[in-house]
Amino acid sequence: MAQLRFALMSLLLLFAHVAPAAAQGFAKGPHVRSALVAETATPKPGSDVTLALVSTPDPKWHAYWQNPGDAGLPAEAQWTLPAGARAADFRYPVPQRLLIAGLMNYVYEGTFVRLTTLHIPADAKGTFPVKLKLDYLVCTDTLCVPEKAALETVLTIGDGAIDPATRAKFDGWRAKLPRPLSTPASFQADGGTLRIAVPYPAGAAAKQVYFYPLTANAVDYAAPQTVTRDGDRLVLETKARTAPTALDGVLAIDGQGLTIAAKPGAVPPARPASAATPWLAAIGAFFAAVLGGLILNVMPCVFPILSLKALSLAKANNDSGSPRAEALAYTAGVVLVCLALGGLLLGLRAAGSSVGWAFQLQDPRVILVLLLLVAAIAFNLAGLFEITTPAFVNRAASQGHGGAFATGALAAFIATPCTGPFMASALGAALVLPWFAGLAIFGGLGLGIALPFLLLGFVPAFRRKLPKPGPWMATMRHILSVPMFLTALALAWVLGKQAGVDGMTIGLAATLLAALGLWWAGARQARGRSRAWLPAVPLVLLALGGVALVRPAAPASAAVAGTEPFSEARLAELRAQGRPVFAYFTADWCLTCKVNEKAVIETAAVEKALAEGKVAVLVGDWTNGDATLGRFIEAHNRAGVPLYLWYKPGQDTPEVLPQVLTQDLLATRAKGG
Repeated sequence: MAQLRFALMSLLLLFAHVAPAAAQGFAKGPHVRSALVAETATPKPGSDVTLALVSTPDPKWHAYWQNPGDAGLPAEAQWTLPAGARAADFRYPVPQRLLIAGLMNYVYEGTFVRLTTLHIPADAKGTFPVKLKLDYLVCTDTLCVPEKAALETVLTIGDGAIDPATRAKFDGWRAKLPRPLSTPASFQADGGTLRIAVPYPAGAAAKQVYFYPLTANAVDYAAPQTVTRDGDRLVLETKARTAPTALDGVLAIDGQGLTIAAKPGAVPPARPASAATPWLAAIGAFFAAVLGGLILNVMPCVFPILSLKALSLAKANNDSGSPRAEALAYTAGVVLVCLALGGLLLGLRAAGSSVGWAFQLQDPRVILVLLLLVAAIAFNLAGLFEITTPAFVNRAASQGHGGAFATGALAAFIATPCTGPFMASALGAALVLPWFAGLAIFGGLGLGIALPFLLLGFVPAFRRKLPKPGPWMATMRHILSVPMFLTALALAWVLGKQAGVDGMTIGLAATLLAALGLWWAGARQARGRSRAWLPAVPLVLLALGGVALVRPAAPASAAVAGTEPFSEARLAELRAQGRPVFAYFTADWCLTCKVNEKAVIETAAVEKALAEGKVAVLVGDWTNGDATLGRFIEAHNRAGVPLYLWYKPGQDTPEVLPQVLTQDLLATRAKGG
């Protein structure tokens, strides 16, 4: 049967080369329309530029993957580039399967995009022509035609600016490329059966699994493949064609791909996974999220909202009110916001985006809204104005539960940008478990954040240990306005980092307008005027209108001495040199990140230890939601920042460091400890 299949394939390929002359009257080419597109038309000298080869076969025609399968030919590319430039191999999206007459073909029947990286030499200047000659095979179910394409694009050496729409388009194409599997896979050829073991979390969903081999003739392409869950691995079995010494390929899972490089080894038959395993993983992640949310109450990134909680704690001590209802309202606000953010995150990821936790803070418009909100709360605590019904935090909050709900909602919105202990692994699991389990984990995070208030509301003994409400609360309110003003200052700084000086100026002007409106309303309240808010509304609305004027600025390169911007290519280069590497991923809106950087990473002692140990330091800035960094962070089972990785020479996988660093921890590793 194998000899017959190879004979059929040879005849098909022979027909493909003689078909054009016989088929001129049947179909005119080209049957694949292609275009060469650059992510930026003005690359910087010495930079890397992503090029996209966008190809669309005609209806009922198909092009071929890198390994075409039983029949077909892979495309051949020939570049004509200026001196010093070089282009990497094309990276292909996950293909489709097409079975014809018992022959399995790996093809594309619709538009597909291959990406490559073009290196621009450091001395490049002026215009930069890029030419590509393609030789490829295109087929229908009954006819194959070899075709050629000559493509060209002209770049101009410049500032490397990328249009936001173009960046979004390229991010969408990158999302369809297979991602490397960091943990090695293994395979075993046993009596004509090839068995492949791929590390994969037990709780992660795995449907529509198929292995596309890149190693030629290692497997019988048309043979069925069976996949079994066995703990933290997937075991795939199919018919072997040869006994390879190494096995490369792409494992497709639910339409997404993982590139694997499997080594020979013992792969025992799989034990079918228990149906309860995903539920056990979800339950474990839920309790980890609850604990992570509880710890988040004392993390540095949550400190700015402790002022709101302190006043609520004092009000909870008033048994004449309704502390249980207040606690439930606060909990509802926290949990609903966590569920809303989690649901939106899962929805965006299902649509192909590579966003992670705290994605909302990657948009400067959201930062501006938070700036206005926090400034308003600070002025309220300082006594500039009062909100009587409902309230975020004010003297009359005991009259209704809207204030407790809003306080909880605000607490969740501001308290969740950074990940803390237990929270990182839980949110990582939420991104790979079924959507309903993921939502439960996000709800658990909210429950953990709200747990202290919930206990105070339902356990009178805890409330009795708090001071009684009294005149001291007015003074405390004024004192607690200080951290809220500091929070507003920090948000203005983040806005400047994300949107530049112009964006920060717009934010400060909007805050000034809102403050004038609030001062006007407060003055009218003090005089007992009715409808005190009415004249101030236009100013507040005008301040909110500033959101439409804020635009993201181009990301800045790493400014800390001795560091380099993170890229997977640079990481691979440094590891090939045998150097230890410390890679950390940060964002300007992540307070935990900033505390670690100022208190540990950027201290003289740590910088000296890293320099003496010849440790390369790579910085991944996720402030504006870089999609490539997002996928790398996700590959290490994290849903957000901070993430700290230590690569020791000779080790395949990095050590994931704690999210709260110490100087001794880094200095010890820099010395080889």
